[in-house]
Amino acid sequence: MSGVVVVGAGIVGASVAYHLARRSVPVTLLDREPTPATGVTDGSFAWVGGCGNGGSPGATDLRGSVLEDHRRLEAELPGHRVRWVGSLSWSDAAPSGGERLWPGQFRVGREEIAALEPALIDPPETAVHTPSDGGVDPVAMTRALVDAARAHGAAHVPNATVSALRVAGERVEGVWSSAGYHAAEAVVLAAGTEVPRLCAPLVPELPVTVSPAQLVRLSAPPGLVRTILDSPGLEVREVREGELLLPLAVPPGAFSPSSARRAADEALARVRALLRGGAECRLLDQRVSGRPMPADGPLVGPVTRDRSLWVTVTHAAITLAPTVGRLVADALVTGALAPELSRCQPRR
Repeated sequence: MSGVVVVGAGIVGASVAYHLARRSVPVTLLDREPTPATGVTDGSFAWVGGCGNGGSPGATDLRGSVLEDHRRLEAELPGHRVRWVGSLSWSDAAPSGGERLWPGQFRVGREEIAALEPALIDPPETAVHTPSDGGVDPVAMTRALVDAARAHGAAHVPNATVSALRVAGERVEGVWSSAGYHAAEAVVLAAGTEVPRLCAPLVPELPVTVSPAQLVRLSAPPGLVRTILDSPGLEVREVREGELLLPLAVPPGAFSPSSARRAADEALARVRALLRGGAECRLLDQRVSGRPMPADGPLVGPVTRDRSLWVTVTHAAITLAPTVGRLVADALVTGALAPELSRCQPRR
């Protein structure tokens, strides 16, 4: 097919652009930021998991191949790697033994937990271990995708804020941006919370809300956290040697710079109480970003009947991005939608 414009150089847009360029499709990747992944992607915890329910039928369908797709990208992208460290999850509730475990998950006891995470001061009696889980550096991964897309012929245009679609009847013919007009046979919107505004002429009420999330970065002794820990009131993982990430929930309407700093300090205190050696951890930075949150699960597919406009909006974007990029590229090239996208359609 001829040219495709992808709007948004976060993890999903970068994946779509890469997979299209790899199929020899002319691609222009537009981004309002000067460098890729400086928006919501940079504020992601980036926990990659394929086990369990995705939270919606569409997400569950997509999760079936995410681990295979992430491993494929490791082989295709120079310098990109996933930290396949597994995860440990437990709650305050006493386990009954009847909780559902998904294929690839195992219940482990205190001794096994202590072996997996030696720094835990008080390991729980039991936890769920998912050895197949991993984590990525979301910024490095996104930039590797953009670099690889460019190597396959894609054009990346930074500082290009898209103001509107060009619509003729129900057909989208291109987009206007601060860098000029960009004609296209198809446009893929991967601009997160901006997608509903851009779609408004064709879909007045795309069901996407903004969900604030806080990400805290700590310096730490290397190897202090060895898996992805999902403990009561605290998730934490090592994103790179000597640096920990912690995602925090932001209560609706409760955000302010002072409350965000207070929440970061409280998270640091919980790390110090949870881990032997945690006293050496220091706060590096914290940020709050507005995640796009589709109301009924991932929105991935064509908006117009002629498939000239596509949207890709999803929660758990780091996990799903390699699969979404592959499936959207396949559909644009072949004209056939994969079964995994049937419950992700924007007009379902």
